[in-house]
Amino acid sequence: MPYLVDGNNVMAQTVGWHRDKAGARRNLIHHLARFLAARKVKVKVVFDGAPDDEFPEGVRHKSVHVLYARPGSDADARIQELICQSSKKRDLILVTSDRSLAEFARRQGTKVIPSGRFRKMLEQVLMTDYANPLAEPRVNVEDWLEYFKRSEP
Repeated sequence: MPYLVDGNNVMAQTVGWHRDKAGARRNLIHHLARFLAARKVKVKVVFDGAPDDEFPEGVRHKSVHVLYARPGSDADARIQELICQSSKKRDLILVTSDRSLAEFARRQGTKVIPSGRFRKMLEQVLMTDYANPLAEPRVNVEDWLEYFKRSEP
């Protein structure tokens, strides 16, 4: 089943996310890619705010489809639009903590998972990756350099 993720709601489940919103977005996209690979599902994530230079509107990062709120609007409106456009509303799983958005989705026949519960699902997949010695390495030097904003010597 395809997941439609309210990105800011999931990011808000992490303490201190607001101090580096761009970094939180990037981390979530990478985590969603791991989730997608482990669960063999499709994922679209929608963020509030202007598109990120690294992950612009419409880009697919490891099959995670990244979208943003339309100018002058918010992610909830974009998510409603995506649900309405879907020919398989009953196959979608919306991830959000927004009650009115969740109610809208349920009226359309879309399943809803609260952001906190989904965050735990993500963490479970990530921890499974760490526990598997044959899993692809999760962090490489480039990731760390980007994370700490340092350049190589």
